[in-house]
Amino acid sequence: MILRTLEHILAHTSFFLLFSVTLLYWGKLVYIRNKKLSNLGRRSVIITFICITGFLLTRWLYSGHLPLSNLYESSMFLSWSFCLIHTVLIRSQNDWLGTITAPSAMLTHGFATLSVPREMQQSTVLVPALQSHWLMMHVSMMIFSYATLLCGSLLAIALLVITSKNNMDTPIITSGIDSSIWSSSSEKSNERGECDSPNTPFLLSINSREDQLTQQLDHWSYRIISLGSPLLTLGILSGAVWANEAWGYYWNWDPKETWASITWLMFATYMHTRVTKSWRGKEPAIAASLGFFTTWICYLGVNPSGKGLHSHGWLN
Repeated sequence: MILRTLEHILAHTSFFLLFSVTLLYWGKLVYIRNKKLSNLGRRSVIITFICITGFLLTRWLYSGHLPLSNLYESSMFLSWSFCLIHTVLIRSQNDWLGTITAPSAMLTHGFATLSVPREMQQSTVLVPALQSHWLMMHVSMMIFSYATLLCGSLLAIALLVITSKNNMDTPIITSGIDSSIWSSSSEKSNERGECDSPNTPFLLSINSREDQLTQQLDHWSYRIISLGSPLLTLGILSGAVWANEAWGYYWNWDPKETWASITWLMFATYMHTRVTKSWRGKEPAIAASLGFFTTWICYLGVNPSGKGLHSHGWLN
């Protein structure tokens, strides 16, 4: 009883913190950059990460198995993964990435606690097929790959949105980026004597902000997806080995297996265009954006049908 009460407190505390951090990061994005607010945001996410870690450990203690066996637990682990990515990646130079990771963690946490039916949130005894050491390897790799791929895809979508609105003034979008990056290019222009009128520095600053922002989005999207793609590969391979142990076959074209292969092909296409053809910017971002939707279909979209071995049977 005590452990269940502690789990309840940790779950609601972490959601409140994520909601507050999301408001903080988006407030910084719309208004001004403030170092104290940035430090507060990073520390709050660290506290949230500790709370969700405590939630998962508490559930592990009283259930007797790794909390990755149903939709509620996997969604909480997905939120934990977003917080981990935030904690690792967010530094003073790329604090603006919090506008992607913090809402992602908040929305997945909110889905788990507010949308998943109460009976599905209860911990149950694992069926024999799930009582395997492969549960930790396969499911954790898949969920963490979803988190990294979704973050990278969201950055690619942001890149497409910005590049599609080149003719619009974007001070709101870029106000959360490190101002020192933007000022450097205008200072160089001043040194070359290119700023002949009072309006020229402002125009150069706007162009510089947009160029630097798209470059950073492209850079970080590639780096994060480069981490997620191998994790997805490991997750699929470990799942195939586990399936062979449990049912005697490696692949059955289960709906989730099919969409996992589609997602893998989508991000393999993205990586191929980046590494082999050295494409940058809009073209590979389109592939990553499509991967965003296939990832969500793979993780959540096939569940309502109640079909396949991986479905949680939401509708039946």
